[in-house]
Amino acid sequence: MATKQNEVRVGVQPPPGNVVAPNGFPADPGPRDAPQIFLDAKDIRVAVFCEEQNCSLEREVDEDDPRSWSWVAYLRTPSHESTEKPVSTLRIVPPPHDPHPNGFYDPSEEPYIKITRVATLSTARGLGLSRQLLNHAFDYLASQPQLIARGWKGLVLTHAQVDVEGMYLKLGFVTDDKLGRWDEEGIEHL
Repeated sequence: MATKQNEVRVGVQPPPGNVVAPNGFPADPGPRDAPQIFLDAKDIRVAVFCEEQNCSLEREVDEDDPRSWSWVAYLRTPSHESTEKPVSTLRIVPPPHDPHPNGFYDPSEEPYIKITRVATLSTARGLGLSRQLLNHAFDYLASQPQLIARGWKGLVLTHAQVDVEGMYLKLGFVTDDKLGRWDEEGIEHL
């Protein structure tokens, strides 16, 4: 189990483009030519969502991946100082977005980024890595808003599993009741 004495390094992967799905979708879950940070993020996502939560491997790399940023936390333990292990990730999807899963769509809605695919390996949970990744991502994007989209003023949305709603509330998010709740891969989201 990881301890708080571990050293954490955060890596960011700008949108990798079609290299993550050169043959379209559904995509190969192990695209050979994808950047290493993307592959590390994908491996964490597969371990958490597909292996632990039994979500579909075929849907794990999706149409948002080529245009999204990925952040990965790498842990270096005191006993293995020369080895870093990717243990936590999140993805940020820039606008535009499809209608929300409940069908809600407002064409005049302020442009927003969407946080998705937040995952931490079971051996590294409880260390605050998701919070660290979110802070890194927000700092990075706030310093470079032009990377997102014309008109983006900092609005952030997340589609999250109901089980982790409390974490997002502690981070200052509010639940938007107009978006409702929906099922993704047998897991309730809000």
